[in-house]
Amino acid sequence: MEEDGKHTPEANNGSVTDVRTLIRDAISEFIRMEQSKAEPAYKAELMDERKRREHLEQRVNELIEENRRSRQIAEEMDRSATLRAELQRLGVTKIDLAFKAVKDDIYRTEDGRLVARGEHGEFSARDYLTQFVNDNPELLPARIAGGSGASPNQKPAASGAAFDLDKIKPGMSAEDLERVRQEIAKVAAQTARGF
Repeated sequence: MEEDGKHTPEANNGSVTDVRTLIRDAISEFIRMEQSKAEPAYKAELMDERKRREHLEQRVNELIEENRRSRQIAEEMDRSATLRAELQRLGVTKIDLAFKAVKDDIYRTEDGRLVARGEHGEFSARDYLTQFVNDNPELLPARIAGGSGASPNQKPAASGAAFDLDKIKPGMSAEDLERVRQEIAKVAAQTARGF
């Protein structure tokens, strides 16, 4: 075989290189084919993951917005309740009217305090409401009930406890019977006068 000259060490070295190159080429082509087969699956999986991530991000953003709105509503309700309670404490009878008049002037600061913008700067909400009520006495109850054409509003004085009709029974003491008679006479007199 050596006579042919084909199996010399130089030839063996060249053919081994060719075989190695051929094997490498075959392996890399196989890997490329496998990758090209798997690539659509990877792309589809990546697309699914991207859609899932975008959906989750959208849901998180919706929850954040819903939480912000809920906090804003709760803060507004707390502010409203605080203002109404303070107006009631100051003796205002027309609380809704007074609240509508001052609600836009009072706001909550970063540290959670209620303050009001006034002509002379910022005031605490309590001071502002006190000044507002003093400036608008028509929101307070009337001092004198009456005036031209007003009829006297006489309320019957409570003379002891009202008598329960279920307690009227035979054999009552004379004192209890007298109290029942007085109560009936009082109710009859009020009815006759139109009270």
